[in-house]
Amino acid sequence: MELFRIKRDLPLMKHALIFNAISFITFAAAVFFLFTRGLHFSIEFTGGTVIEVAYPQAAEIEKTRLVVEKMGFGEVQVQNFGSSRDVMIRLPVRGDVKQTELVGKVFGELCKAESGVVSEHQEVTPQGEQVSKQICTKADGAEPIKLSRSEVVGPAVGAELAQDAAKALAVTIAGIMIYLAIRFEWKFAVAGIIANLHDVVIILGFFAFFRWEFSLAVLAAVLAVLGYSVNESVVIFDRVREAFRKFRKMNTHEVIDHAITSTMSRTVITHGCTQLMVISMLLFGGPTLHYFAVALTIGILFGIYSSVFVAAAIAMWLGVKREDLVKTAINRDDPSDPNAGAVV
Repeated sequence: MELFRIKRDLPLMKHALIFNAISFITFAAAVFFLFTRGLHFSIEFTGGTVIEVAYPQAAEIEKTRLVVEKMGFGEVQVQNFGSSRDVMIRLPVRGDVKQTELVGKVFGELCKAESGVVSEHQEVTPQGEQVSKQICTKADGAEPIKLSRSEVVGPAVGAELAQDAAKALAVTIAGIMIYLAIRFEWKFAVAGIIANLHDVVIILGFFAFFRWEFSLAVLAAVLAVLGYSVNESVVIFDRVREAFRKFRKMNTHEVIDHAITSTMSRTVITHGCTQLMVISMLLFGGPTLHYFAVALTIGILFGIYSSVFVAAAIAMWLGVKREDLVKTAINRDDPSDPNAGAVV
């Protein structure tokens, strides 16, 4: 399927140095902000308290956020999850307050904001254990808010998550390199992984510069971008191999220009449709999906750029040639060939 067809190959590799200079400047700026500002990690990585409450009707997120922020616990997160009635509240680590006291204070203020009063009730769990539960009630007996769940994410758990995230990223990168080296050639593997790291670092650079929260959802988006970007590179590399076989009079940069030009329509269709879905998540997904969609948006845009202008150009500069991808047939009638006439 093609939306359009470009009849004449675009001389993109002629300007490869300019494109890669832009990439290098952007990459260097991202690294600079990562070292100077650092990432703003979420509670999953730094530790903290998570409180889930439920309202009988659609929750007023701004009202809930204002109540919690007035308590002075620092930077808090208030967002819907599951449904419009369920609210998740995330609080930073507090060494001076116990978790049970912290949950009680927050739930008490939220109950007070709904004109209710908190009381303690004893309940028996299915395992036979007796536990104390806080209930918010009004004068007429109605429950304006319910405490669904609360838990603590310790700093040790957060550090372990950060280590696991780094391992997942390293394994993904290694797998991509091995795949490209086996399917194509080591020069393509090096070019592809440099382009993918280019995308990842730039995403992280944006999050460091704007101090956006880096959560597990954002990490998932980064890993998704790695796979998405390498897919575009594989399509171009595969077309390069086909062009080497088909057009024997073309040199390397002409072959790469033809490969990129011939996949241009496919790139527009694939990435355009994907970007429409991501933008819909960005606009209508709410706070839960906001930074996930932001990371995907940045990754898709720079993934197109890196696959076309970074990976292809690096492969060209590494000296990829027809002999690397196309096996030449042995001329058995050539007397200068030591294997001429050999039968296998």
